[in-house]
Amino acid sequence: MSNPSDSRPIRAVYFDVGETLINESTEYGTWADWLGVPRHTFSAVFGQVIAQGHDYREVFQHFRPGFDLATERQRRADAGLAEHFNGRDLYPDVRSCIAELKAAGLFVGVAGNQTARAGRLLHELNLGVDLIATSDDWGAEKPNSAFFRALIQSAPCPAEQIAYVGDRLDNDILPARAAGLVTVFVKRGPWGYYYATRPEVQQADIRVDGLQGLAKCLADG
Repeated sequence: MSNPSDSRPIRAVYFDVGETLINESTEYGTWADWLGVPRHTFSAVFGQVIAQGHDYREVFQHFRPGFDLATERQRRADAGLAEHFNGRDLYPDVRSCIAELKAAGLFVGVAGNQTARAGRLLHELNLGVDLIATSDDWGAEKPNSAFFRALIQSAPCPAEQIAYVGDRLDNDILPARAAGLVTVFVKRGPWGYYYATRPEVQQADIRVDGLQGLAKCLADG
């Protein structure tokens, strides 16, 4: 765990969703099933695409050229197999971390590139946060600066007092930093482990292996 290089009072903390709060192994497994390929094969190609620095959506093109994610999401929904996650998919340190942040008097939000359906599922988790917002809600996806402008507008404090927690440099850390937020890189999930080896990860104000103790780290910073 590393601390920010300068002390900034944090009044709000926002979390990315996939691989920050939610372990996406189950969801990617169901995509492999939908495509009719072995799960380990899908995982191997997924890792290769990430390591090459490509968009994760290119994974689907390897198995089905011309694949359109929005269309296939609807087809899955029509077949009764829509995207789904629940409390079992939460990383085990999520609830305790949020509770500690709330006990410290911080505003806690969840904001990521998610569908409206995923937003409803997030609400059903009863995380005890102050705000849940998705890219569908805001009409802007990370890393677009419009997403982070909407995030800042939703917070009760200025950008320099907001921490954004995520597992990716491209979608989370670098654009959040450009927007003036304090950045927290969490090393987990495929992106987290890949980006942890990249020199650019040093640009994150805080780097952690998990969410346990995040409240104390922010307070000590």
